[in-house]
Amino acid sequence: MNDETRWLDDTERRAWMSLLAVVLVGFPELERTFRPHGLVHVEYGLLAALSNEDEGLRLSELAAQMNMSQSRLSHRMRKLVDLGYVEVTGDACDGRVSIARVTEAGRRFAAQVSPAHLADVRRLIFDHLDEAQTAALADALGAVADRLGSTCPGAPKGPPVPKARS
Repeated sequence: MNDETRWLDDTERRAWMSLLAVVLVGFPELERTFRPHGLVHVEYGLLAALSNEDEGLRLSELAAQMNMSQSRLSHRMRKLVDLGYVEVTGDACDGRVSIARVTEAGRRFAAQVSPAHLADVRRLIFDHLDEAQTAALADALGAVADRLGSTCPGAPKGPPVPKARS
């Protein structure tokens, strides 16, 4: 084992500091979209994940997909259930399993908030990048996410597949 510290070179340091700025400044800025509605980004993320699943998701699958502990998921789900955005029911085939589904109120809320959230994402990130930079960012972050074993909804699985141009 080599105990010698591998210091970041100038490019790596610039990339790391920029990523920290996005996380420490950008994410709190994104939270402002949800704050007036009493939510935080992770709760909106749960709604988004569930919105893609017509039949709902097992709570254990949702926790794994969102990289959350069962207790953190339970806390966040309780809030979404209390707001009427999500319902949790037992599975008809297996009484030990709970299934979460987005309610119509949850779908209406997501549809109401999504445009503002997307506008914030564009304003904070993509409006500053050209097409080549966006592709490079997607490739670079995709490689990191793959290495981390990302299960985040929408995260790339394996090498990127080029989309057909019309």
